[in-house]
Amino acid sequence: MKSNTNLNSRNLQNRARSGRAKSPSRGMRLFVWCVNLIMLVLVGVAIYVVIVFLQMPSLDAILHETRPAAVVFLDKSGNEIRSSNRIMGTPVSVETLPPHVWQAIVAIEDKRFFEHGPIEVRAIIRAMVSNLAHGRLAAGGSTITQQTAKNIFLSREKKISRKVQELILSYWLENRFDKNQILDLYMNRVSLVGGMRGIDAAARVMFQTPANKMSIAQAAQIAAMLKAPTAYSPLANPEKNIARARVILQEMVRQGYISLNQARIAARELAPAAPAPNTNIYRYWTDFVLDEVRSIIGAFDSDMYVYTTLDMDLQDKIAAILPRHVGAYQGAAVAMTTDGAIRAMVGGTDYQESQYNRALALRQPGSSFKPIVYLVALENGMTPDSYVNDSPFTIGDYSPKNYNNKYYGDITLATAFAKSVNSVPVKLTETFGIDSVLNMAGRLGVGNKLRREYSTVLGASEMSLLDLTTVYAVIWNNGYSVRPYTITKITDPHGNIIYERNPSDALQILMPQTVDYMTQLLADVVKISGTGHRAMAHGVLGGKTGTSNDNRDAWFIGAKNNLVIGVWTGNDDFTPMSSKITGGTIPATIFHEIVK
Repeated sequence: MKSNTNLNSRNLQNRARSGRAKSPSRGMRLFVWCVNLIMLVLVGVAIYVVIVFLQMPSLDAILHETRPAAVVFLDKSGNEIRSSNRIMGTPVSVETLPPHVWQAIVAIEDKRFFEHGPIEVRAIIRAMVSNLAHGRLAAGGSTITQQTAKNIFLSREKKISRKVQELILSYWLENRFDKNQILDLYMNRVSLVGGMRGIDAAARVMFQTPANKMSIAQAAQIAAMLKAPTAYSPLANPEKNIARARVILQEMVRQGYISLNQARIAARELAPAAPAPNTNIYRYWTDFVLDEVRSIIGAFDSDMYVYTTLDMDLQDKIAAILPRHVGAYQGAAVAMTTDGAIRAMVGGTDYQESQYNRALALRQPGSSFKPIVYLVALENGMTPDSYVNDSPFTIGDYSPKNYNNKYYGDITLATAFAKSVNSVPVKLTETFGIDSVLNMAGRLGVGNKLRREYSTVLGASEMSLLDLTTVYAVIWNNGYSVRPYTITKITDPHGNIIYERNPSDALQILMPQTVDYMTQLLADVVKISGTGHRAMAHGVLGGKTGTSNDNRDAWFIGAKNNLVIGVWTGNDDFTPMSSKITGGTIPATIFHEIVK
């Protein structure tokens, strides 16, 4: 009996031990729970990454972003004037740049760029240690690939999702492109100055040179900006920029890119950047030319280079002279060769204050219209020595008066023209007919803009400074037709010609004898007794003054060598200027300053 009891007791103990062995321990349960949690977290992270990935725009679309087509304007010598809509510099690459340009970037931004993958573990660890030591974000560990991804996204949001997108794009870039191509993307997309992107844009703004012409010193200074463009700008903070550029030169030596002697020479060349030239003085011109581009080729969606007729030195000169003389008034000037090539166009005293181009504005030309009337008289047999009568005169209800109500009686045609009397051109119009005057204006290119009334012969019908200058160009072009032009050719960035000017033969508008007589009359105007004597300078061929009613407009159009220059001054709101201001004062003086 006792034996059975012991047996049963042992069986119960064995069952208890067996039950305890099958039940998991607390440690095991915790381990399983952690594994499950990790799996859930990983699944959650994976789902989050997928969601972030799905929210990304097309990678190809990001890489080949659309932007407004840029137009680069060049002067008559092929020098760049300025650009329109250019938000990126000229594309550069490792293959087309001097090695020291991209080496300066790699040396300071990511010295192991060609060795590691999308991320650099060493750099991340160094950055973490540095940040812990400083107790703040003192260093970063981004590779050039990561920075390229960030620049392509153009987002500065400090969000986890953006960082995840950056890492995804970094791996995508490294799988799709080789290192040189990634570096090309980085150099062309990095934003360094004024909203423009690319190291070429920065080089042009800071040093007025393309990236492929940068010296070692300039390359180091551009690379110095990569840390913080404004804080390390050679223009805004030259001391900080130069100090960092010295560090870059040291790194380039340490990494074997340049010699110690090259670094020493470059260090001596480090200097603050000079402000870029003010291109606003060309804006009236480039706005006008851009309209011409659209009229020639219509809408466009790709970059182009527009070769123009502009003489930048002449434009600079006129832009400086004009505001100095017109004072509180406004002014405009146009210069063109006798065959119609426009060499300068200044449409106002300050483009930033007003973009209204007064060289194209319709104003009353006053007496500067009179040569058209005199051309009719010369074609009909009169000569500069022919006598005419200057006296008070009325035709219908129109009674023109001379300046200061002074009349000269019987005088020669040359004297009447030089003194710009008003009665004579009206009498000539009565003699030869107003239609003859309008037809002559039409032959010279301005007839369709004129009113058929006697006041027109004294300049009451509006025309632009450009139109009026063209009329005079015909005279000094030996009577041959003149069609103003601004563009010689248009090319794409690769030099392929989109448009090239093919001028037609000029037509003879005026007979040689008529031209000879008219040039004689225009020459007398700038003599001491003429209304335009202030315009006289060595080599000046002649000119003509013009003043509209109540001194609202004052003009002078003259020529020197093969250049015809028109000047206007007045008020935008058509209010009168001082009674002392005529075409023979401010405009003639400006002309003299330009050509002397």
